[in-house]
Amino acid sequence: QVQLVESGGDSVRPGGSLRLACTASSNQFSSNCMAWFRQAPGKQREAVSTISVSGITAYRESVKGRFTMSRDNAKNTLFLQMDSLKPEDTAMYICAACGVCASLYCTSTAEGQGTQVTVSS
Repeated sequence: QVQLVESGGDSVRPGGSLRLACTASSNQFSSNCMAWFRQAPGKQREAVSTISVSGITAYRESVKGRFTMSRDNAKNTLFLQMDSLKPEDTAMYICAACGVCASLYCTSTAEGQGTQVTVSS
């Protein structure tokens, strides 16, 4: 089973930027659809974005135009560039490998431990 490790979370002010990374242990990474989820305290976990094997991305409405998901298959790494961050983006961000994947839909087969993003003035 692929192991996933996230990094890049931090505390930033509103309007700031962060780049999250998720490194996979397996060379099967390139054959997996991948997703970023986020979980805020007291709120339901939600899918932030998905990326297909061919690189097609999908985003939830609240992050469109601000977040960009990408993948580097040569380095088994997934990225999430987050710009114009808002306090409501505060959450634990978790990357996942998907068994079944469609636009913003992912049945995860492996997940990382998460990286914390806090947006506050």
